[in-house]
Amino acid sequence: MRHVKFPAFLLALSMLFTLTACKPAAADHSSEPSQEAPATAAPSQEPSAGVSPSLADDETPDVRLAVLSGPTGVGAAKLLDDANNHSAANRMGYAYTIASGNSELVAGLTGPDPEFDIATVASNVALNLYNKTDGGVQIIAVGTLGVLHILESGGKTEINSMGDLAGKTVYAAGQGANPEYVLRYLLRENGLDDVEVVFADASEISAKLISGEIECAMLPVPAATAAIMKSEGKVRQAIDLTEAWDSLRSGSQLIMTAVVVRTQFAQDHPERVAGFLADYEASIDYVNSNVDAAAELVAGLGITPSAPIAKQAIPQCHLAFLSGMDMVAAISDYYSVLYSIDPASVGGSLPDDGIYWTE
Repeated sequence: MRHVKFPAFLLALSMLFTLTACKPAAADHSSEPSQEAPATAAPSQEPSAGVSPSLADDETPDVRLAVLSGPTGVGAAKLLDDANNHSAANRMGYAYTIASGNSELVAGLTGPDPEFDIATVASNVALNLYNKTDGGVQIIAVGTLGVLHILESGGKTEINSMGDLAGKTVYAAGQGANPEYVLRYLLRENGLDDVEVVFADASEISAKLISGEIECAMLPVPAATAAIMKSEGKVRQAIDLTEAWDSLRSGSQLIMTAVVVRTQFAQDHPERVAGFLADYEASIDYVNSNVDAAAELVAGLGITPSAPIAKQAIPQCHLAFLSGMDMVAAISDYYSVLYSIDPASVGGSLPDDGIYWTE
């Protein structure tokens, strides 16, 4: 567990030295834990991989896809279910993996014999992976915006805006990854230099919220959703950090995850990348428009522990599909914010345009 205090006159130094002392060098950010891990374990029968039944045993899938469990997996649920059920709705044939963390995805995208062609990763991991592989991956889409929430325990209703966190201790999951940088930015921009942040595992935070041992915490969905439902009214969502980000009117968007492709695969098969993007966009549209049915798909794939949790989490995931120049504008602005918080979070420098696939 890590305690961090942010006094105003030491803010810049604390951000630099705290982060560099407690996380690996930029080239190793791929080992970061998933920012989207659920508060409770998924069922033991979770299918972690699948292949479209339309493919013959000796046939190579069009796309080897990996999604990160959590909101990015939620958005892809219809695509994955269509692959399982040989649906003509999918333009491509898929072999897919549902990964529990960014490190698994990074390992599958790199090396002499990569396992994946396309994968969803944390947005800062996408940039660090681009740097680490010397342009070996490119960003092709954004599928989820902000997924972070401040929760309040004890049945209280005292916290309703960032200003209400003044002088408080906030427990947070996601040290050394997007969640930490997002929280630091929002505290800084709201002048909250007297907030103490305690980094801990999401499951530990959830248990302490439910018991009333801690007053407030930051968690991603569906972990936040699960904690609220399990608390039976003792824990509430106090602040949607996507809304808090937007209220700053900085012109940037909160981008938590990115979809990346191996550059060589994109060069060899641009039509497959385009086909995937069409399938992924359709999947996100379906999930946003058919929450009840999509919740069943999400739970059936093992992406969340249950359909009720998925049903509550879907509206809080801020699922959105951005590609092309809309994607470039959104995520490049977000990277600029990360750089202002800690240059190491984006590998020490902002990316060149080669990181984006916009064909």
